[in-house]
Amino acid sequence: MQLIAMITMLIDHVGLLFFPGEVLWRIIGRIAFPIYAYALVQGHVHTSNYRKYALRLFLLAVLSQIPYQLAFDTNGLNVVATLFVSSLVIRMLDAAKPGPLSAVIIAGVCVMMEVLPFDYGAYGLLLVLIFKYAEQGKAVTMHLLLNLVYLFAYGWVIQLASILPTIVIAYGPGLWRKLETWRLPRWVWRAFYPAHLVVLALLVYLL
Repeated sequence: MQLIAMITMLIDHVGLLFFPGEVLWRIIGRIAFPIYAYALVQGHVHTSNYRKYALRLFLLAVLSQIPYQLAFDTNGLNVVATLFVSSLVIRMLDAAKPGPLSAVIIAGVCVMMEVLPFDYGAYGLLLVLIFKYAEQGKAVTMHLLLNLVYLFAYGWVIQLASILPTIVIAYGPGLWRKLETWRLPRWVWRAFYPAHLVVLALLVYLL
């Protein structure tokens, strides 16, 4: 699962930077973020030390920020920052009772993520929350509805392809268990995002 996420993210970023007119690269890249969102939820649920888990996310977001800005010529915040804030929101929601306060927290953070802006914005947080709180079968429906909202609101046509990994996560647990037996070294998984941005930023500068 981690390997698929890294490869499809790399394909997405290479396509965005070097083949902007070829949409297939971006379509393949839509596979990556749902896997990262799902992995975040699993990490949140199973970590034995949330503070260390959140600190690692924060440090990765900080390390990735300058390469992200240089590679993509943007002032926005990178996707690890999106995942970090989403993790904090889950933490707050777990501590709060379901009700108006939870809705206020979600709405307030969604607005913040759109204004700053974070990579994927409110969409990123909402997808993480779907993976955290929706049953597997309902997660597919809710992800599809989220994609349709963003299709009509922002014209995110290629984002529709992101439903594919959610379908596999929900309906292919046996496949995922088999894929999960192929373990990557932890340092590769943690370092890949900032490392590949550094390489892409250098290529953009040189080419």
